[in-house]
Amino acid sequence: MATKKDAAATKSRAKKTTSVPKKGTLVIVESPAKAKTIENFLGSKYKVKASFGHLRDLPKSKMGVNIENDFEPEYTTIRGKASLIKELKEASEASKNTILATDPDREGEAISWHIAGLLDIDPDSDCRIEFNEITKDAVSEAIKNPRKIDMDLVNSQQTRRILDRIVGYKLSPVLWRKVMKGLSAGRVQSAALKIICDREKEISEFVAEEYWTINVLLQKQDDKKIKLPVKFYGNATKKIALKCEEDADAVCEKVRGRDFTVSKLAVSSKKKKPFPPFITSTLQQDAMRKLNFTAKKTMMIAQTLYEGVKLGSKTVGLITYMRTDSRRISKEAQESAIAYIAENYGKEYVPAKPNIYTSSKNAQDAHEAIRPTYIENDPASIKKYLTNDQYRLYKLIYERFLASQMASAEIETVTYTVMCEGYQFRSSGSRVLFKGHLKVYDSRTDEEKDTALPKIDEGTILKDEKLEKKQNFTQPPSRYNEASLIKYMEEQGIGRPSTYATIVSTIQDRGYVVKEKKCFVPTELGGIVNEYISKWFSDIVDVKFTSRMETKLDSIENGGSDWVQILKKYYASFDKELQAAMDGDRVSLPVEETDVICDKCGAKMVVRHGKFGKFLACPNFPKCRNTKPIVDKTGVKCPKCGGDIIARKGNKTKKTFYGCENYPKCDFVAWYKPLKENCPECGCFMMQTGRGRKQCANPDCVTNKKDK
Repeated sequence: MATKKDAAATKSRAKKTTSVPKKGTLVIVESPAKAKTIENFLGSKYKVKASFGHLRDLPKSKMGVNIENDFEPEYTTIRGKASLIKELKEASEASKNTILATDPDREGEAISWHIAGLLDIDPDSDCRIEFNEITKDAVSEAIKNPRKIDMDLVNSQQTRRILDRIVGYKLSPVLWRKVMKGLSAGRVQSAALKIICDREKEISEFVAEEYWTINVLLQKQDDKKIKLPVKFYGNATKKIALKCEEDADAVCEKVRGRDFTVSKLAVSSKKKKPFPPFITSTLQQDAMRKLNFTAKKTMMIAQTLYEGVKLGSKTVGLITYMRTDSRRISKEAQESAIAYIAENYGKEYVPAKPNIYTSSKNAQDAHEAIRPTYIENDPASIKKYLTNDQYRLYKLIYERFLASQMASAEIETVTYTVMCEGYQFRSSGSRVLFKGHLKVYDSRTDEEKDTALPKIDEGTILKDEKLEKKQNFTQPPSRYNEASLIKYMEEQGIGRPSTYATIVSTIQDRGYVVKEKKCFVPTELGGIVNEYISKWFSDIVDVKFTSRMETKLDSIENGGSDWVQILKKYYASFDKELQAAMDGDRVSLPVEETDVICDKCGAKMVVRHGKFGKFLACPNFPKCRNTKPIVDKTGVKCPKCGGDIIARKGNKTKKTFYGCENYPKCDFVAWYKPLKENCPECGCFMMQTGRGRKQCANPDCVTNKKDK
C-alpha cells in the first residue's frame, strides 16, 4: 500500500535526531491490560504503552478511497486520539528504541504500520515483534528477534478494509434511493444475511411427509426382569419405510403376541479420538452450546484471559492468542501437557504417540491453537482470581486442550437383530470400556452417551410386553443459531477468525435478523434488503464468490497477489452492477394500514420499517411527519393508574419488561408478563414467572409470601 515516496519520506524523518538524551526502549501494544502484563516481564529499561487499538482509519465523513488513483486510501487520525498520539510521539522520541508489539494478525500488523507512520519509524527497520502467548519466555524471545513490518500482511488488511468501505459507501445510497432511507449493507454481512434468508425460505417451503415407527419392549420369558427395547427396521433383507398407519397396522397385526427371536448379536469396540484444541470458530460454537455465550461475549472474555489476569501478585496471560484457525500446538506445550496427564491421571491416559492435528486447507496457520499458557494453572487452582464468566470459559479451553493430548476412549457397541414373522427389528447400545480423554472433556452427543442393554444370547425367544406404533412427520431444516451459522461460514470459507463475531453482531444491529429461541430469523426488512441485493448485486451475496475473495486476501498476505489488480477486477464488476441498479425500478414496500389515527392530520397511520424495527408513521409524509412507536399491549390494566400495561425493551440489554403506557407519569414496571387472571387473595393481576409458575403482581400479597 505504501508508495515509494511515502517510504522515502518516512526514512528521511526517521534520521532526524534530538539533543535530548534518549533512555531505554519503548514497547507499544494495543491494550492497557496487555501493557500491564508485559511490564511485569520486562525490566526497568523498558517502558510499555498502549495505542488503544487503531490510531488512524478511513474518514467517517467520506469514502476515503481514491478509486482513480489505484484505490489509494486517505487515512485520518481517529477523533479523540490526538493527545494519545502526542504522548506516544514524546515517549518514542525520548527512547533509544521503539518496538511495536501489536496483536499477531493482519489487523495488528496494520496498526503497527500506522503507528510507524505517525511516529516516524522506518517500517523496514527491525521495529516489530509478535508473540502468540503473553508469557515471560514468549515476550523475552520476541524481544530478541525483532523484524521489519510485513507489508503483505498490511496490504491484505487494507484490501479488506477498502473492499468493505467501497461496498458500504457505494451500495448504501442505492438502498436509500431504491428501497428505504437509512439502510446500509456490508460485503460479508450481506452474504451471511442471505444464508439466513435462504434457510428461512427452505423452512417455509418445506412439505412434511408422514411416516410411522414401531417400538417394541421385549422380555425374556424365564426372567421377566430382562427387557430389550427394539425398533422396527424392515424385512429380512432391507429397510422398509412405513408411510402410513395402514403400513404400521399390517406389521403390528402380524407380530403382536408372536415369538421374537434374537437372530444376531454383534459386539464390537471402537476408538473415539479426542477433539483437537479450540480454534476461534469452535471456541465460539462450544461456548454457545455449553455456556450460552454469544460469539461477541466469548471473544471479549477470551481477550481478557489472553491479555492477562492478576493471580495474586503476578499478572499472567492465561491463554494463547484467541483469533486463530490453526490446530497446531508447540512441542513444548504438548510435552508439558503429556507430563501433566501422566502425573495426574496415569500413564494409561497418555497416547502411544503424541496426537497431531492438521488445520483446514483454508487455514492461515500463523498461530497456535487456543490453549492455556501454563498447564499448571488448572481452573480450580486459579478460580478465586477469575470472574465467573472468565472461569467458565477458561475451564472450557483448558479441558478441551488437555483432552486433546490424551489417549482415545474405548467404547463397546452392542447391536441386536431380532426377527419375527419375517420382519427385522433392531436395538443398539454402547458403554465406555476406557474413558481416556472423556474423563476430562466429554465430547459425546446425546446419541453417543451410554445406553446399557442386557446380555441376551443368540437364539433366545422373547415376547412383546409392550408394542407401540407412532405417527411422525419429517422436520424442516433447523434455523441457524450463532454456533451453527459460524460453523457454516467457516466451512464455506466466509470471513476469518477475527470477523465471525462482528458479522453476527452487525446483521442483528442493523435490524435485518432477530433471535427467536436463540435462533436467527430474518425480519421483514432483512428479507426485503436481501431480495434486492440478491437481484442487483449477486456477487456480494454469493457464498462461493465471497469465499474466493477470502482466498485472494490470503494470497495477498502470502505475497502471491497484487492488491491493486484484485481491487480493480472486483470494482469493474461491482460498478456495472451499481449502474444497473440505479437504472432499475424502486422497490414497492408493502403498506400495512392500522386503526391508529394520526393526531396531527387525522389519517390512518401505517407501519414503516426503520433501523430499530417497526414504527407507526403518517401516510401523508412528507407533509405530515408524525411518527409513533408500535405499542405491544398486554390487555392488562395498570394497578396504579388504570392505563394499559405494554411490553417494552431495555435500551442496553434489549430484554423485554412491562410498564405502564403513561410513563413517566406512572412508574409501574414488572419483569414478568402480566396475565388476564386475577389473584384470588387480593384481586391484583397475576404474572407468568417461567416454567408454568405464576406470581401475584402485588409484592405485599400473602400469596407471594406463602411461595417464599
